[in-house]
Amino acid sequence: MNDKKLVELYEKWMKWDRNTLTRNEIQRLFNDKDEEKLKKLLSNRMVFGTAGLRAAMGPGFSQLNDLTIIQTTQGLCQYLIKQDDSSQKSVVIGYDARHNSERFASLTATVLLNANIRVYLMSRHCPTPLIAYSVTRLRAMCGIMITASHNPKEDNGYKVYWENGAQICTPVDEGIAESIENNLIPLETSWDTKIIKNSSLISDPYEKMLDNYLKDLNKLSKFKEFNKTNQLLFVYTPVHGVGYEMFLKAFIEFEFPASTLIPVLEQIEPDPEFPTVRFPNPEEGANTLDLAIQTANKRGALIILANDPDADRLAVAERRVDQSGWRVFTGNELGALIGWWCFTNYTDDKGPHWFVYSTVSSRILRSIAEDEGLKCEETLTG
Repeated sequence: MNDKKLVELYEKWMKWDRNTLTRNEIQRLFNDKDEEKLKKLLSNRMVFGTAGLRAAMGPGFSQLNDLTIIQTTQGLCQYLIKQDDSSQKSVVIGYDARHNSERFASLTATVLLNANIRVYLMSRHCPTPLIAYSVTRLRAMCGIMITASHNPKEDNGYKVYWENGAQICTPVDEGIAESIENNLIPLETSWDTKIIKNSSLISDPYEKMLDNYLKDLNKLSKFKEFNKTNQLLFVYTPVHGVGYEMFLKAFIEFEFPASTLIPVLEQIEPDPEFPTVRFPNPEEGANTLDLAIQTANKRGALIILANDPDADRLAVAERRVDQSGWRVFTGNELGALIGWWCFTNYTDDKGPHWFVYSTVSSRILRSIAEDEGLKCEETLTG
């Protein structure tokens, strides 16, 4: 092989990687002299940004695997230490039900524990919003969620939430990215996940955080007596993701009769293969919602509610009045409806009251705010 730089990258990979599957694949490509594929896998490192990382799983620096997860966490770890050199640092870690998510979460915890950072590791897969919530509730420095959200099954990701519970933004992302580049060599200890069972710095916050989340959610419900009388049927699907358990608990917390929530049975269990959909994003509309629509038609439901696989997106569809089919609301339409609902029902609470919308969203909330004398702020996504 004539490309010396590529050979150097190959040698680094073989020296650093401890995963047999990914090592063997890189070795096979090198033996086959497949320079094109090796360049694709080794020459272009994933770029860490405001959304963290999201990429296909597989060998090489351009994909998510054991080594790149360790490198990313070592960089993040050193960045956290620079921000706070006290012994009070803590990080919340969660993961969805995708292939390798639990493994990646364990490696992430291992790196942090070896740096004497307290780790709150969820003992089971969970929705992304629970991680953001737990960061603020536990007063952690940050939260890490292993998920690729609504991406195809081949992908995974690494989301980072800062101490305020929001996704990181510039310059934090740039600082973490630089720190990753400065900490690429995996420490010997970063591979040994036995520390998770032996360390006094790790604990499982899942049950406590879920309970607190639901209690805080309960405080937002002003119409429990009315909800108890509900006869409207809702069809719900988590699209093979992790949302069903929490959604059902929240539904009951608001005192809707459990019998009025109809799950799409083929999709309620987490399944990393997403076998019934081509693309697990309910916001894509009809195709992803096919089974939900079939269920709703069969049961006579008027409303469909759907989460994406890590349950941080919501899609809503309503049966048309003339029974001609279903209308899937856009994100901007839902934002406007929810904003109007909050303004109509919650402005008697102590203020000030704010509308917040992202830079990629409609400006309708700003228009409502200006008309009604509310404060409004445009922000980055996340």
